Amino acid sequence: MNPKFISLLGIAICLLLFVVGIFIGHGQTLLLNLESWLIVIAGTLAAAFLSYPYNSLWVSLRVAINSYVSQTPTAREIVSSLLQLSMLSKMDGLLALEEGGERASVLFLKRALSILVDGFSVDELRDVLYTEISFFQQRRAIQARVFRHMAILAPAFGLIGSIVNVATQTSVGHTGFVFDAIVLAPILYGIIFSAFVFLPVSENIHAKTQEELLIHKLIAEGVILIAQEYNTVRLQTRLQSFITPYERDAQHLSVKEIRDRYEEFKNSRQES
Repeated sequence: MNPKFISLLGIAICLLLFVVGIFIGHGQTLLLNLESWLIVIAGTLAAAFLSYPYNSLWVSLRVAINSYVSQTPTAREIVSSLLQLSMLSKMDGLLALEEGGERASVLFLKRALSILVDGFSVDELRDVLYTEISFFQQRRAIQARVFRHMAILAPAFGLIGSIVNVATQTSVGHTGFVFDAIVLAPILYGIIFSAFVFLPVSENIHAKTQEELLIHKLIAEGVILIAQEYNTVRLQTRLQSFITPYERDAQHLSVKEIRDRYEEFKNSRQES
């Protein structure tokens, strides 16, 4: 079963149980307070717009959505692709990697192969790739921080909404259970948005970034080693340090298997 589907199913079930748990008791309709919702949501968004430019907020939203719906290739898949590219470079030279780059599904791999084919030295290639990785990490840190900042803002505006409700309800003489529920509702909303929306989104962006950083560093190391004309066996050994021991054992190819794959790949190229 698709891991993304399992995650979405888990989110839906837990969210349903969470909502049922809140509204299953007596007086649940008192928590549906439109004024409190508006104070928390509008206040949090307004403060976010004051804290960050619109472009940063829009990009952060897109990254957040992407972190849930996009599928990052596994390290095993990348290692397999790099080994095949290494064989291709051995047969047809580094310039043949341009075609491989056009077929690559990972944007960073396309970029790395393009730089390699353009004739950059190994040192220049390393500098460009790791500079891109560094700035990618910095951008993602900013985008995750946007949601952490909103997680701080939401409870604060919940408290503001509570104070507004105290002033409003006291002025009209409301007291007792109804008064307590209306006063506490915005605090509840603020905490829910913080703990159930903004913090999880921020953490998911961070986790997704760590996955992508591993893939980017794996690609950078692989392309640099291909540029240095490492033989395929040594390349495999170096790249497998990026994957778990279990995946490493499952994927490891012997020298004979690599040679057989090389010959098979070479014959298929000659036939085409």
